[in-house]
Amino acid sequence: MRNEDRDVVGYSIKKATQARIKKKQESKRKILEILKEKRKIANNNIQEILNCSDVTATNYLDELEKEGTIEQVGKTGRFVYYQFKSTAK
Repeated sequence: MRNEDRDVVGYSIKKATQARIKKKQESKRKILEILKEKRKIANNNIQEILNCSDVTATNYLDELEKEGTIEQVGKTGRFVYYQFKSTAK
């Protein structure tokens, strides 16, 4: 492969990666906006609103939880929801 071709491929990969990161940030921002309005949100709500898979919704929620923004209420199952992390423990 020529250097020019590598540069084009590298540029394309970089642009695609940037686009995925931007989409993820926008989706997480949307989740937080909805959470401000509704106070709690479940995985299936995220799937419907963002038109994404269960795995993708879970990944977004996990990332927000790791960032310390939200917390999971409940252990497993359909009664689990997420809310803004409470400061009082």
